[in-house]
Amino acid sequence: MRRTADPRRTFLLDLLEVALVAVDGRRRMRAALSGAASRNTWVLAVGKAASAMTLGVLDALDAHVSRALVVSRAGHFDPELERRPGIECIAAGHPLPDAASLAAGESALAMAGAAPVGQRVILLVSGGASSLFEAPAAGVSLDDLQRLNAWALGSGLDIEAVNGIRRRLSRVKDGRLLAAFAHCDVEAFFISDVPGDDPALVGSGLLAASDRAPVEPAPLPGWVRDLLARAQPPSAVARPVSVTCVGSLAEALAAVEQAARAGGVAVHRHPTRLAGDAMATARRVCEELAMSPEGVHVYGGETTVVLPQDPGRGGRNQHLALAAACQLAGREDLVLLASATDGSDGNTADAGALVDGATIERGREAGLDAQQCLARADSGRLLEAAGDLVHTGPTGTNVGDLVIAVRREPRHSPLPPLSM
Repeated sequence: MRRTADPRRTFLLDLLEVALVAVDGRRRMRAALSGAASRNTWVLAVGKAASAMTLGVLDALDAHVSRALVVSRAGHFDPELERRPGIECIAAGHPLPDAASLAAGESALAMAGAAPVGQRVILLVSGGASSLFEAPAAGVSLDDLQRLNAWALGSGLDIEAVNGIRRRLSRVKDGRLLAAFAHCDVEAFFISDVPGDDPALVGSGLLAASDRAPVEPAPLPGWVRDLLARAQPPSAVARPVSVTCVGSLAEALAAVEQAARAGGVAVHRHPTRLAGDAMATARRVCEELAMSPEGVHVYGGETTVVLPQDPGRGGRNQHLALAAACQLAGREDLVLLASATDGSDGNTADAGALVDGATIERGREAGLDAQQCLARADSGRLLEAAGDLVHTGPTGTNVGDLVIAVRREPRHSPLPPLSM
């Protein structure tokens, strides 16, 4: 991240930190289990925030946790968790499932089989679980799953449509994992990165079976239709369990709004969830900002990008940020941040980018053309050259994406420091 004297950029980075703290998995799980009855407990945690959420359980229940299986992305495990005895950590594939993803699914089913009747099990799920954790249905191979996920990532389909396909190919999704633990006393908690915070959508239904009839996006490639036709997922009836959302996009946005208002800055929170094509969304947001009053403008959601055959470096937030930078070129009154709350955007270890009216010119000075980078899905290359990438590292949460903008002339009075 390029550090400058512009206080607006620092202010936006501080607001991002406020949002991440508000929905931190460890803090939220510790609070959720405060005062909970202490008895022998097993934990199964899956997702990018699995490590942080498990640490929150351990903070609250400590020695009462006798067994835990934690599945997350490589680099997302807290060393404190890895040092704890009795904790099995599996680093699995993301965004494409791998052999470790399948091993994680089988380990969870074995855990369910070994659990005595009435065993207390705390199930923790966060974004990323769909690829990190899988036990394919009969007729479905790892190669099939990898091909499907690779296609889905570049298809432009939203997460609900993609997960609707994934759940039909699995022995653990769409309520089937819960069915395996039906003889146990299960409590489920999740950090939501899905519209409406629907537990049946998180992890493609690791917490609940969907009550919606499957809707196939059209047109599907023939090989995807063939895969769905030959998959034979088991039927499963899972008894209802207690499911609690412990972190959501709305809470992150509310924290941003509260922090900015507490500093005396006008805040404009835009209620419509960001979705659809990232470039089209960037144009719409910038058009709104150009006609909006001064202050902080807050958006949230998840956009999509249709990838070319050989995409470059970047993700949907970097794509949106660069498209926005094209709209902001030459303006001095607008600065915009687009960031993934899990700390990783697309195929990069960067969370997103923070752009302004000079981003395109800085990229041009490095010999890069913004339109060519957008066409190649290579936004990260120009944003790196411009000094505009944002790197947070793994955050311990995952509630979707944030877009926060400041409309304020740089010559105006400095923005206030924020209290974290």
